[in-house]
Amino acid sequence: MAHDGVKKASKLLQANGDAGDAVETLIKTVEAYPYYKSVGYGGLPNENGVVEMDAGFMDGDTLAQGAVAGIHDVFHAVSVARALSREHYNSFLVGEGATQYAQVNGFEMRNMLTDRAKQRWEKRRQEIADAKVKPYDGHDTVGAITLAPSGSMAAATSTSGLFMKRPGRVGDSPLSGSGFYVDSDIGGAAATGLGEDIMKGCLSYDIVRRMGEGRTPQQACDEAVYPFIEKLKRRYGKAGEFSLIALNHTGNWGVATNVEFTFSVATATQEPAILIAHPGPNQTTKIEPITQAWLDAYEKRIKAPIDQQGH
Repeated sequence: MAHDGVKKASKLLQANGDAGDAVETLIKTVEAYPYYKSVGYGGLPNENGVVEMDAGFMDGDTLAQGAVAGIHDVFHAVSVARALSREHYNSFLVGEGATQYAQVNGFEMRNMLTDRAKQRWEKRRQEIADAKVKPYDGHDTVGAITLAPSGSMAAATSTSGLFMKRPGRVGDSPLSGSGFYVDSDIGGAAATGLGEDIMKGCLSYDIVRRMGEGRTPQQACDEAVYPFIEKLKRRYGKAGEFSLIALNHTGNWGVATNVEFTFSVATATQEPAILIAHPGPNQTTKIEPITQAWLDAYEKRIKAPIDQQGH
């Protein structure tokens, strides 16, 4: 989902671009693509058929943060979040307040419910009525961390949240320390998965803290994510999907996940590439390149007619 954005961000950074500009460009690319059903334009609506979006932005140099939750009819929620990060007060806005801020400040407004997303919503309503599926199947966030040649870092997230969520529901994505966190002296992390469970562990901050204590990004991800999932199963009784990425201030990266998780990465010496991660043995992560067959099947699946798609 992030790959086209990663390619754009990589070009900006290779040309000595700004980390904040690069991460915003990356996220905006995903927000604008209508076939990604969990982010931005074409994102899946709440149970009332309204696309409510959450987004967060953080500047790793200053630790400035901005976020929006439950914003609607705004083409690029991440851009609003970044603008709010420049405000000392009122830097996290929700619902009508967030939408009004976007309107007043000239952000592009648009009906974010595409015909395709509406069809999917209508199909899901019928499936729920027929007791064929649970309402909350299907959710994802785009999260990214960038490191500029100057050493500056930034992080951002964007999502339309749980499909068929209750109006006003907010997940981890716009929450500092849960959905994202970055400190240019150390590194950054971002999360995707079931927000209600991810926010129980403040995992993005925990990963950055561990990197600050000397762990590599991969060690920090493994040590923060897998033991917490086990703790959650033991004490809460269950754990949803968890996938976290990390990047440190020297350009090394890591990933941990309890599901099949695809992500895109580019460095000064590595061309943008899509990789796939799986939970490995002994609380480690197995990472390998995707195949062209996997990618072809993915493209076919996300663009298939709604009536030919499964749950």
